[in-house]
Amino acid sequence: MRVTSCFLGAAVLFLGVSAVSADEKSGVNEEGFMQKWLVLAPIPLKSDESGAAGNDREAIKDEGKLKPKAGDKVKIDDKELTWKEYTAKDHLLDFNGHLGAQTEDAIGYAVTFITSPDDMKVKMKTGSDDQCKVWLNGKEVFKFAEPRPADKDQDTTDVELKKGVNVLVVKVVNEKIDWSFCVRFTDKDDKPITTLKSDTKE
Repeated sequence: MRVTSCFLGAAVLFLGVSAVSADEKSGVNEEGFMQKWLVLAPIPLKSDESGAAGNDREAIKDEGKLKPKAGDKVKIDDKELTWKEYTAKDHLLDFNGHLGAQTEDAIGYAVTFITSPDDMKVKMKTGSDDQCKVWLNGKEVFKFAEPRPADKDQDTTDVELKKGVNVLVVKVVNEKIDWSFCVRFTDKDDKPITTLKSDTKE
């Protein structure tokens, strides 16, 4: 009986480790949320610039066509920022957590490279704190212009993923306190698509 219990315990532990490893390898958690990101932040808002205005301003040239690599440096005004890798602990890309400090009145960019096994029409489910824009393969597919706390699946947008690598670029503005974003893709029945992979490299 003790041997059986030990065996079962070891099996459960092994399965748990395998599940974690699978998530780390795919960069997509069990709920379908993208977890592997390249992040560039913080870019301060201009003096007296609202979050909505910051969201509309192109803080980086050709912002929707970004394809950075970890370690790439960007000069913005008199400040140099570096693209850094970040792995979300759960569904949220937490900019403050990534930076190690609460940062307000700022813009952040994040990019993930999503590999799809097939061409597919899907629903993109997003959430943000505060304003955000999303580009998929260079095309703006979503914009939210108001301050809000982030939650899962606040917005639904019909998009198309192509077979192979897709580039998802996100711009998120923080007015005050929390600063985060989340995204996943579901089928027509709102079931998460877990066959996708999210990575920081093409």
